[in-house]
Amino acid sequence: MPLSVLTDSDVKEILQNLTYDDVIDLQKTLGDALHGYSTGDTNASCCASFQPERTVLKKKDVTSLFIPSSAGDAIGVKVVTMQTPVSTEPPSSASAGESVTSKKSSGSVSSASTGIDALQLTPASTTSTSTSTGDTNSTTTRSSISSASSQPPSTPTTQTTPPKGIINIMDSHGTPLGILPATELPAFTTSLASTLLLRRRQTVHTLTIFGAGRIAFYTILLSLLLRAPEIHHINIINRSFDNAIALMKQFLPSHGGDPSWSHVKFSALSPEFVEYDRLLKEEVRKADVVFCCTPSTTPLFPAEYLTSHEGRRKGRYIAAVGSYMPHMIELHPQIIQAAVKDGNHKRHHHRHARQEGVIVVDSLDGCLRGAGEVVSAGLTGEQLVEIGELIMVRRSLEEEKKGEGEKGLVEWLTRGNVIYKGVGLGLMDLVVGREVVRLGRERGVGTVIAEF
Repeated sequence: MPLSVLTDSDVKEILQNLTYDDVIDLQKTLGDALHGYSTGDTNASCCASFQPERTVLKKKDVTSLFIPSSAGDAIGVKVVTMQTPVSTEPPSSASAGESVTSKKSSGSVSSASTGIDALQLTPASTTSTSTSTGDTNSTTTRSSISSASSQPPSTPTTQTTPPKGIINIMDSHGTPLGILPATELPAFTTSLASTLLLRRRQTVHTLTIFGAGRIAFYTILLSLLLRAPEIHHINIINRSFDNAIALMKQFLPSHGGDPSWSHVKFSALSPEFVEYDRLLKEEVRKADVVFCCTPSTTPLFPAEYLTSHEGRRKGRYIAAVGSYMPHMIELHPQIIQAAVKDGNHKRHHHRHARQEGVIVVDSLDGCLRGAGEVVSAGLTGEQLVEIGELIMVRRSLEEEKKGEGEKGLVEWLTRGNVIYKGVGLGLMDLVVGREVVRLGRERGVGTVIAEF
């Protein structure tokens, strides 16, 4: 059987040229796998019972993870390594939650809307400027760097370098099928899972994205592929304004983005803006969807933005997928605690999957052990429901036509406050990676070794 070897650039070529139908097929494949994972039925090929435990190997400043997975007709092993960087600079006196002086001491634009082609960084004395994308006009204020008190409490983790490694995919007999780098694909898989519920949301006019890395990129790409006609505004919030602008540019028609997205207004916001606190609250509260895609070690915004009376006036879909270890956290624990207290405990759909009152997760065990938000909020398994279980419940309700029960679940998923927390599963990379290998062969991307 031939073996496909894909480089990072190969994987990017495949993933960044997906069509709407490709994404729907990939989400179905992933959804079926997560459904199988959550069934508890050993006849299901992706059952959690068939997913071996990961192994951690630590050597001085290097940590390696060996993550095996099984999907019936395929098995895989992802091996990633993270290194603890050795600082060459004297330690900072700023504690967690305190800001460090920005390198842009001369003043710069810290909040902007597209079009980017006409955007220039100017001194702090510059007043407002009107910019546009397509027929959408907006006005933004250019100002100097904010004081330390207006910096956000979020601090990206510096404990390890980004993971890098390899994903090996074999058939059930151990014959190698594909080899992929463990960099681009996991970011895509994470975004694919976080957008599974996006397809069901009734209102997706305004999206707020925290982060400007690969997960943020694929989250925006998938959101546009799935719901572009309904999306009016995408706001990117990132500690580095330059990185936020660079991410934004990749989706503009003037920089190679799909012309059908020209109606979408993009904007960028960073802590360098003097009115950051006020604008941060506005962007979070007006968002229909919030994606958190950063390895932050402290909450990205205060809990009261969403837990106060004003913050609770609309239902939102919130996905926190950037933090994946117990010391990382993106959502304030009070947001999580408020979400699980709001449930209608009289309406049970299946086990503990009821209308609201639960946090949706990719893996119950994984999030109880490794999700900083879940650990900090002190949640139990009864307050979590796996997304695979929700898929199972929805399908059974549709088949049995249970009327009110189905109506309640659909109402919550489409219009209610839904929080999804994902820490990642080796199974997800296996099933999506196998499809990427297939797409590569069909499209002539990558290197195929005829006999291995």
